[in-house]
Amino acid sequence: MNFLRLIRYLFLLFLLSPLVSAFGQKQLVVVKRENVLLRLSEGDAFTYKPKGSTQVHETYVRQLTEIAVITHRDTVPFHMIDRIYFRQRKFYNTIGSALVIFGGGLFIIDQFNEVIVNGREPGLDDNVSRLSAGALALGIPMMLIKKKSQRIRHPVRLMTVDRRSIFYTPDRRQRIE
Repeated sequence: MNFLRLIRYLFLLFLLSPLVSAFGQKQLVVVKRENVLLRLSEGDAFTYKPKGSTQVHETYVRQLTEIAVITHRDTVPFHMIDRIYFRQRKFYNTIGSALVIFGGGLFIIDQFNEVIVNGREPGLDDNVSRLSAGALALGIPMMLIKKKSQRIRHPVRLMTVDRRSIFYTPDRRQRIE
């Protein structure tokens, strides 16, 4: 009787053990005015610059505590991080992409209209060329200029969050086990 009960408890423990590890998952978030700019979990790449240094460190997150990031080589307290490097997509990048698509599309549609629909020779219309060139000249820099890092100081802050926080999002990456 005791042997069957032991087997039952071990089986139940085996079934519930993945749930316990899922509840313990923490995330490092970079928050600016209640907006999450970056979310890192254990095992993610972590590129930062310490305060008072010019050297950029590239490592990965091994573990997270309430006040520090534990990497594969050392422990980095939040207050010692000056800048975190990651690609950011801003609204002006989206506007720039839309302007490039508009400018190029307008030129192509005008040429298609001239050659296929009207049966004329390809030519440049002054108004279409001006509008297309202006949209491209304005859109290309807006599309290509991207912010590569974020300085950590007010109103930007680092936080370690768990599943009870409003900033927490479950990890959507597929795990291979």
